[in-house]
Amino acid sequence: MHTPIRLPEFVDTRLNFFIDSLLDTKDTGRNLVLGLAPQETDINLQSNDYLNLSYHPDIIDAQIRSLASKKGTPFMSNVFLQADGLDKQVEQQLARFVGFDSCIVSASGWTANVGLLQTICDSSTNVYIDFFAHMSLWEGARIAGANIHPFMHNNVRHLKKLISRNGPGIVLIDSVYSTLGTIARLEEIIATCNELNCAIVVDESHSLGTHGPSGAGLLQEHGLTKQVDFLTASLAKTFAYRAGAIWCNNRFGDCLPYVAFPSIFSSAVMTHELERIEATLKVIRGSDLARNKLHQNSKRIRNALRDIGFDIRSETQIIALETGGNTETRVVRDYLESHGVFGSVFCPPATPNNKNVIRLSIDSQLTDGQIDHLINVCSDAYDKYFSHQVSFAAKRKQAS
Repeated sequence: MHTPIRLPEFVDTRLNFFIDSLLDTKDTGRNLVLGLAPQETDINLQSNDYLNLSYHPDIIDAQIRSLASKKGTPFMSNVFLQADGLDKQVEQQLARFVGFDSCIVSASGWTANVGLLQTICDSSTNVYIDFFAHMSLWEGARIAGANIHPFMHNNVRHLKKLISRNGPGIVLIDSVYSTLGTIARLEEIIATCNELNCAIVVDESHSLGTHGPSGAGLLQEHGLTKQVDFLTASLAKTFAYRAGAIWCNNRFGDCLPYVAFPSIFSSAVMTHELERIEATLKVIRGSDLARNKLHQNSKRIRNALRDIGFDIRSETQIIALETGGNTETRVVRDYLESHGVFGSVFCPPATPNNKNVIRLSIDSQLTDGQIDHLINVCSDAYDKYFSHQVSFAAKRKQAS
């Protein structure tokens, strides 16, 4: 057995802080997000594959055919790709799909947001960001050195107050918020940006494919596409693959590949990946029945959980059970998993301290029987741990 190499004290201190704070002895030295592994018969609500496209035969066949054709795949940065390549064809299809002027495919939703904000922001830029916006938007603004002004979730009055105080800037929002499943107040926020001379970036990761005509998103659904400067999305949600995209209604799309570091210093998306995305887009356009079923399932579960007594803020297929601190979250997680229901634990740094949630990502293939079981298990969990809306901390204090 090798003796571990000694780290400098300042590194060792930081490492030990993370080990002590993130790896819990009550979970056998693992992070809170790691519970049991779901089995095939369990109800697994951890995936963002809302339309169940991961193994769609048409999509898989398209990718296999592409790999088998041995087409030349450029292992190079986006900056070296020609204007008539497959990537440009797929990007044009994605642009037409959502109604934007141009689109750039990136390696992930994270690199899409970070690369875009690095391009359009600098230290003189005010950035106004919803408190619950995705961390990639926060990080992109931070890397750019922008002046970051958080506003209260979906609070347009607070946003206007900040802009009036600090001046025009760029507003960053999600269309559907990945923690709580709430929907942005798109019309009001976009109107505010137009009124106060601000640009806007909308991340549609959790609504692209699930909302709007043929799955084209919430901006299309509300007729707002041409009023938005930039749209981004992770294609690892409904598109069920590892990629992201940036849409522009301006000339920034022309220069972004030559400015954004993720574009310059990362390899481009490969041919078989592009052809998979192209095939997925075709399937998504024709998935109205699955979208309707997804919304039916989500609405039924949201209403049932509210009837039980849960404080459900969701308006979409993302449903959060707000569980509080780590101890409380572990208890609820273990109860759900022991009864065959698996959600995703969100805890720091994804949430503020003592604001953990267990996120249930609903999909279109849930059966009525599975939904009945989910509701029954959640009802029992509520009676045991949530009834009368008394917090775990209060119960512990009363018991002591």
